[in-house]
Amino acid sequence: MQRLRIDVLTLFPEFFGVPLKTSIVGRAIEAGIISVGVHDLRDFTSDAHRTVDDAPYGGGPGMVLMPEPLHRAFEERLLAAPTGATRRVILTTPQGECLTQRKVEAFAESGDLIIVADHYEGVDERIRERYVTDEVSVGDYVLTGGELPALLIIDAVARLIPGVLGNEGSAAEDSFTTGLLEHPHYTRPAMFMGMAVPDELAHGHHEQVRTWRRRESLRRTLRRRPDLLARVELTEKDRKLLAELDLP
Repeated sequence: MQRLRIDVLTLFPEFFGVPLKTSIVGRAIEAGIISVGVHDLRDFTSDAHRTVDDAPYGGGPGMVLMPEPLHRAFEERLLAAPTGATRRVILTTPQGECLTQRKVEAFAESGDLIIVADHYEGVDERIRERYVTDEVSVGDYVLTGGELPALLIIDAVARLIPGVLGNEGSAAEDSFTTGLLEHPHYTRPAMFMGMAVPDELAHGHHEQVRTWRRRESLRRTLRRRPDLLARVELTEKDRKLLAELDLP
């Protein structure tokens, strides 16, 4: 049973060919758990040259995506009644809110999505005002287009849909899901290049393993992303573990 529909509006539909056939997302699409429709913005133009952009009013460098093709794409296909009326519309843009795990969780819970891959100097502001519900950035840097951010959003959201991951508990323990970075992981062999698996993991009981993982998650977060600790509701045990950490 299909549980999520994502439509992408882009100037480069070929960009999505291999990624959407690969790994976990590819298997989820093949199994019918999610579906991704990729739509070429040029298909919604009305001139012989399939023009999608024009110079900005007021002058300046670059081009702006014209409102007419975008409007037509929304009204004729993406938001056509009855299924599209309340869909969330995500615009990938450096001006957007930074993509976080909390935002990804909200997207996964909100139902079917539309992602507009931004280009050039961006879309005409009237399209933002009329259709866009969320503006998302994947970091404080600028890319040549919104296709990579669109793929990141698809991947991050898809793995939260029931049935996509082989082990449903995997997503619950990921970095950022709990507010902290995830603890280190080990597998066989027990000794590699003189480095041993920690005793708590190799020989400890369940409570020792849980304590070790929580302590190392706190340690890794404190070292690499101390800003995250200020946003997490720490337990008394967490505070005790933090106090015991011997950091260089």
